Amino acid sequence: MKHFQRELGKIKKMILSLGAFVEQRVARIKQAVEDRDVDQAKAIIHLDHEIDEMEVEIEEECLKIIALHQPVAADLRFLVAVIKINNDLERIGDQVVNIARRVITIAKRPVAPYRFDYSEMLDKAEAMLRMSLDSLVNRDIDIATKVLHRDDDVDKIKDQAYDRIKKAMADGLTEDIGYMINLLLISRHVERLADHATNIAEEVVYMIEGEIVRHGRLE
Repeated sequence: MKHFQRELGKIKKMILSLGAFVEQRVARIKQAVEDRDVDQAKAIIHLDHEIDEMEVEIEEECLKIIALHQPVAADLRFLVAVIKINNDLERIGDQVVNIARRVITIAKRPVAPYRFDYSEMLDKAEAMLRMSLDSLVNRDIDIATKVLHRDDDVDKIKDQAYDRIKKAMADGLTEDIGYMINLLLISRHVERLADHATNIAEEVVYMIEGEIVRHGRLE
């Protein structure tokens, strides 16, 4: 039993390390978007394999523990939640890479007359990720629930970006259409990042309460 608990402790440290790693990447891409920093964007893309490798290692460890120890109840829920959280963290890494690619494309040309400020959207998504990981560390269902209620805020900002870009196209700014499409893609990637942060919070709720809230929200 002590060996089993040590292995669970190791898994927790691994998933928290991956979470901290992904948080750093989100902070870096936020700065890269604000500064149109191509070097930063390229560095983020170049190091994406590190997140992928950590994700594979954590999943393999979880599956090994399940196979060897056949855990039940809370321990099994913990491992199932970690596997899903692990996947969401890797997907957040993918969204960060997607944003980095858009930054590189946009930075190849001068700043267009039309632009959209993503700082608020990125701030909210970053905060959601931080809170979801805090809820995991502290097994705090209240923090997890707050994340679930914040997802709509990011969706609204994405819709604002879409409406503004659509209006710019309607106003005849066709020479900037490639630029605007890339802006639209950034908003979509940030929205997906926030969705994955929400998924993490949902898995924390499942881990603590045994309640699946994936197709609904806690009141």
